[in-house]
Amino acid sequence: MKAKHRLKLKVTRKPNKIIGDISRVITRPHLPDDSHRISRIIGRIMDLPDAFANDLMTKILKDFSGRHEDLHHVFEKHLDRVRDFLPEHVLLKDVQKELIGAYFTKEYAIESAALFNPSIVPHPDQTDLEKGSLRFVMSLRATGEGHISSIVFRSGILDRHNTFCFDPVSEFVETPDLKQDSVYNRSVFQRKLDEMKANNEISTYILGRLPEEFLFKELIEQIRILNANPQFSAAKQKTTFGFMTWLADSNYEVDFHSDHRISERVIFPVSRNESRGIEDARFVQFFDDNQEVTYYATYTAYNGVTILPQLIETKDFIHFKILTLNGKAVQNKGMALFPRKIKGQYAMLSRQGGENNHIMFSDNLHFWQTSEVIQEPEYPWEFFQIGNCGSPVETDKGWIVLTHGVGPMRQYCIGAILLDLENPARVIARLDEPLLAPNEKEREGYVPNVVYSCGSIIHQKELVIPYAMSDVNSGVATVEVKKLIQCMHAVM
Repeated sequence: MKAKHRLKLKVTRKPNKIIGDISRVITRPHLPDDSHRISRIIGRIMDLPDAFANDLMTKILKDFSGRHEDLHHVFEKHLDRVRDFLPEHVLLKDVQKELIGAYFTKEYAIESAALFNPSIVPHPDQTDLEKGSLRFVMSLRATGEGHISSIVFRSGILDRHNTFCFDPVSEFVETPDLKQDSVYNRSVFQRKLDEMKANNEISTYILGRLPEEFLFKELIEQIRILNANPQFSAAKQKTTFGFMTWLADSNYEVDFHSDHRISERVIFPVSRNESRGIEDARFVQFFDDNQEVTYYATYTAYNGVTILPQLIETKDFIHFKILTLNGKAVQNKGMALFPRKIKGQYAMLSRQGGENNHIMFSDNLHFWQTSEVIQEPEYPWEFFQIGNCGSPVETDKGWIVLTHGVGPMRQYCIGAILLDLENPARVIARLDEPLLAPNEKEREGYVPNVVYSCGSIIHQKELVIPYAMSDVNSGVATVEVKKLIQCMHAVM
């Protein structure tokens, strides 16, 4: 451990607090664990007298229409979930259809438990702003009942003094319809199956009957055909079908309404691999070789047992593609993409081995095979583990990387390192004390003694850091970039 370097750095905590709103609810299917109950529930609904059914439906719409923008569409979708249980050769009345949809619907308060782990990027629309101001998009991890995590958004303006002015938050929340008409590349699909140790003669047989670019429905059709006329053992076919559909489910697209506020949009788990949550999205504004902008976010999909690193891609925060990250080097948590290529390659940070900061490079954004250590725990406040707090931020002196360190009593602090601009595998400077540590007002919560961020930006020569406080709420801090770098000591 190097000689102590006393930190003399002013970090300003803004008065803004980003707090979850328990009244913001989405609708989700409400299906019993025992599917045999579904038919009995439907039967009870159909036995209701017409007048009673109409009165009940009127009351449901009166009680819940003000909380959701299109309940009729919701009920229609959830009716489809139980359509196979409807009695045959019976013509349902409209009110019966809606009531069945309503009984298999429930509300879910997405932010009722916590709103934390934020990241921030410039908004795609920077028009009509006062000089020196910046419009931003902030993503946050929202958790509700059962601690299921989703991604929600806030927007607003940073003025020339870095004062935050958040846009009004809509009382409505929108979950998009899943688009499973994504196009899959056969070679890439097979490479991922190899990585999952799920590629065998059955998957080869199915993929061999698909074009190089195929649709989800084409894959499902080939699985249906083989299942109807088995060529291999039934048990092995079932397992392989499960792996192939699981992988296909993990790659999808969603669309939101362009005329709705960004705060209405929530990316809620839809695939089996993320059934227990979408965790810690790290958004970055990425510039390609032609300076065209795409927003990417890495996140961790969790199904209650295993994790899967995923990638979100969007240009407008309206249409989103969700894709699987592949390769031996992306089996852990905390991926953070650099905002541009370096010497013709994509670059990304991650935590590997549970405790060290790594860097990796790749010619292909979706495949990452090797990584190398760039930072190990060095100071007492990070002895337990370290990781990144979002994508690197570029300055003329180097890449600023916010880090998190875990010390005694599982206290999380935020630190900072500086990477060489052209060789970011080399740490050239770092803070020897935390930039942010939980104070008395920040240490109480679902996970005590934690401050944590998933991404920062530079505005008006300050590093703007949104950060979570003990996995409950979020706040914002700023620090002058020049002084931050000056307070780092050189790493030899």
